[in-house]
Amino acid sequence: MPEPALIELRPEGLYCAAGDFHIDPWRPVPRAVITHGHSDHARSGSAHYLGTRAGLGLLHARLGANASIDALDYGAQIALGTTRVSLHPAGHILGSAQVRVEHAGQVWVVTGDYKRDPDPTCAPFELLPCDTLITESTFGLPVYSWPSAEQVTREVIAWWDRCAARRVPAVLFCYALGKAQRLLAELALRVDRPAYLHGAMVELVQRYREAGVAMLHTEAVSEAARGRDFAGALILAPPSAEGTPWMRRFRDASTAFASGWMQVRGNRRRRGHDRGFVLSDHADWPALVATARECGARRVLATHGNTDAYVAWLREQGIDAAPLRTPFGSEETAPA
Repeated sequence: MPEPALIELRPEGLYCAAGDFHIDPWRPVPRAVITHGHSDHARSGSAHYLGTRAGLGLLHARLGANASIDALDYGAQIALGTTRVSLHPAGHILGSAQVRVEHAGQVWVVTGDYKRDPDPTCAPFELLPCDTLITESTFGLPVYSWPSAEQVTREVIAWWDRCAARRVPAVLFCYALGKAQRLLAELALRVDRPAYLHGAMVELVQRYREAGVAMLHTEAVSEAARGRDFAGALILAPPSAEGTPWMRRFRDASTAFASGWMQVRGNRRRRGHDRGFVLSDHADWPALVATARECGARRVLATHGNTDAYVAWLREQGIDAAPLRTPFGSEETAPA
């Protein structure tokens, strides 16, 4: 008989019976190991949480100041039941982690969301040898191959410069946690100008500053003087701000969207923005392929995104692979 799975899918989420804990559960549970602070992975209501020390501030911002959270340094091991659990850098956002679970000679790794591209706002991805890999596959199609962040940042600056020359606001839509801070950090390496923030981003940007991440100087749009002319200014806003009364203060604005989905021109057209910048905090196809090859896993389970194409490719390589259907999403699981 095949040995039972160390981590299995339960109604509440991914569950490890040997350690009696869930990973990124979507329903409240007694003990939750959290990979990172995005709302589809860090959900309130559980009795107790385990996360990274680097991401503790973001977890409290997401789960509440009174949430019971134990913080673990990257690489440090903790005994949960009969397992040894450790958290390792995922390179996704500040404090993001892969979960390594060791039990009875088996090693399983749950990547959470990850990327392998350089990012000044978080610790770089760590490749973890394992027997079974549970991996995201948000961009699990060969069409998704990211340009360098340096190239994209220079494109953003060129667009901003053109907006300044035309005396129009440059409104850049991006996810409030992770993407906004990465853009501000990449821009800070190349320009020294202030940017303005939608209110949904202010606290999260501050959490990154408290963690020592260097970014452009920012000011909340709400704190700008009444009637302020934003001509030539860069304004960062979440996608939810599109089409709202908040946008009325930016007359004749040029708008852009930063996302991995901008790799596909049809997505750019559907969003109706002047520019689309290809910048993602998820692994692209080459990174998904490299990780599966290099970790040495005998079995790979792919969650959310384009699982079918990725699983088919893995099987062609002789790797035992299957989709793992979960409700995990992300800021980039839907282009609409």
